[in-house]
Amino acid sequence: MRSIIIWNNGYFLKEGLPSMKKIKYCCKNWKQGTKSVYRTMKEQYPDLKQKKKDCLGNCRMCSKQCFVKIGKKDTICAMSPEELYEKLSALLKSS
Repeated sequence: MRSIIIWNNGYFLKEGLPSMKKIKYCCKNWKQGTKSVYRTMKEQYPDLKQKKKDCLGNCRMCSKQCFVKIGKKDTICAMSPEELYEKLSALLKSS
């Protein structure tokens, strides 16, 4: 079962989120703005493992908003790249 984590859209942060050891980005989602999030995260958190994949298989979500996968099951979504970056930063600070 996948956990989708969305703030301000009716979903709550899943308890027991795995430590953010690897963030996966869909290259097809870069036109939504995740490329800038990838670059900023790389600068701000150089020890964090990040992967770029051609496709993560979330095509419906990918065409509408920014998203990343954390680990194998957890997905973080946002309507803008700035919001996605804020969510990722908040998770890193809380873990």
